[in-house]
Amino acid sequence: MNHIIKVESISQIHDYMGYDKPKHPLVTIVDFGEMTELPEMEEGTKVVSSFYFIALKTGLTSPIKYGRGYYDFEEGTLYAMAPEQVMSLDYESKAEMQGWGLYFHPDLIRPYPLNEKIKNYGFFSYENNEALHLSDKEKETITSVIEKIKEEYEANIDEFSQDVLVANIDLLLSYIQRYYSRQFLTRKTQNSDMLTRFEGLLRQYFETKLKEGLPLVSYFAESLNISASYLSDLLKKETGKTAQEHIHYQIIEKAKNLLLNTNATISEISYDLGFEYPQYFSKIFKKKTGLSPLEFRTLN
Repeated sequence: MNHIIKVESISQIHDYMGYDKPKHPLVTIVDFGEMTELPEMEEGTKVVSSFYFIALKTGLTSPIKYGRGYYDFEEGTLYAMAPEQVMSLDYESKAEMQGWGLYFHPDLIRPYPLNEKIKNYGFFSYENNEALHLSDKEKETITSVIEKIKEEYEANIDEFSQDVLVANIDLLLSYIQRYYSRQFLTRKTQNSDMLTRFEGLLRQYFETKLKEGLPLVSYFAESLNISASYLSDLLKKETGKTAQEHIHYQIIEKAKNLLLNTNATISEISYDLGFEYPQYFSKIFKKKTGLSPLEFRTLN
């Protein structure tokens, strides 16, 4: 039976990693090189954290399993996890651990605009093979922000402390978003191949599987062995449209053909397109075209 460890406090993180008492209740930065050896866990043990977690690895370590695979800790690999995501540790490798990890609780940013803004950062849901690989210059920039965060929460807490902490976390996330944008550009060839494969899968679905129901972004992501968030961000960068927008475009184009070239009712067309409820089909069609399906058929 798999054992689950729930990490819910900064103190628990410090205890688990052999650190002294934390300086702040909602945020901490750990230096992996200063960690005492982690306690052995039963095989299959899962760790679920209540914190946002961002880590930069600069040396090999026991691999962390997250999602469908293992993180490859190449020099300068950065990855991020949102609260309540599951990971597990593999202790077969005992290589030295280097780098840092930032943990911050959602309560730290809840009163700030970042609380909503952070939901738009898809990299918190990326899979293991979608980690960010930083240049030396990028590592220096990221680490300098981390040092500012640490300096702030280790100082005496005052009325401005939380504002400064959140501002620096906001800056850190902006840099990560920028560097992921750069990584999308430098992987143009791989991205173009991924786009071609996605478009092929999308066409195939509409030709052979549509009556099984509307296609989900997760279906295409799993077929391409990437996360749904990474697929949408990649497509947005390459085409200006997210994966969901690509799916809706194909639905609307097929709906237009059926409306103009068949005598099927609106309900029949909606079921043929995989919709469970005709009202939902009509709502999406009007949102995308400005006309209801009946208005489109009548005017054309």
